[in-house]
Amino acid sequence: MDFQNKIALVTGSGRGIGKAIALHFAERGADVVVNFFRNRAPAEETAREIQALGRRALLVKADVGDLDDLQRMFDEVEKEFHGLDILIHNAASGYNRPAMEQKPKGWDWTMNINARALLFSAQRAAILMEKRGGGKIVSISSAGASRVLPDYVVVGASKAALESLTRYLGVELISKGINVNAVSPGVVETDALHHFASMGSQDNILQKFIDLVPAGRLITPREVAEVVAFLCSPAATMIVGQTLVVDGGYTLPIPK
Repeated sequence: MDFQNKIALVTGSGRGIGKAIALHFAERGADVVVNFFRNRAPAEETAREIQALGRRALLVKADVGDLDDLQRMFDEVEKEFHGLDILIHNAASGYNRPAMEQKPKGWDWTMNINARALLFSAQRAAILMEKRGGGKIVSISSAGASRVLPDYVVVGASKAALESLTRYLGVELISKGINVNAVSPGVVETDALHHFASMGSQDNILQKFIDLVPAGRLITPREVAEVVAFLCSPAATMIVGQTLVVDGGYTLPIPK
């Protein structure tokens, strides 16, 4: 897939899946806007790696859950590039706790970053994309949008909202030449997963995840990036408002 001279904005692209997506686009010729909120050093490293590939990298600190910050991020993109071809809504956060213990602050924080940001990012992105004849918007969802995961009530609700927004935006924006879709990965092998595993017996915890995947291994960030890139390619022109599951069969079996 060739993304020469395309401009891609990847939110939350300092680490993990977001970084893999940003580098994947850069390797295929795109200039990339690297967004972060709290952790500058990893985002700077992502930007350096993009530049080492011979592509432009714009580093923007912004909390996408804050509407003023979100608008400022798009202002910077417009000032630097005058348009946009690809928006990847990857930034995510959440307060993980049981439903009966959830607080209004946790609900607002999680919904604003995971779901509300997609809607208002799409509004700005669509204007910039129309200047370039169309574009692609892809969000990162999760199995918790439709399955019940431990202490995941608010994140799950936000991801369900994200997938619903994907359908509505997909129908509304396709007439402008803008495809809107989502990718729902299974258990992805990231630094965050290894950090979680390190709090217990790492090998045992990781193996428990692997045992639940019919494909026999975890998903890599690179594999998620490849599917995201496919949805941003001409081959996916007629895919509209869909959520593609990339999980090695993880969500299919009924638990024994």
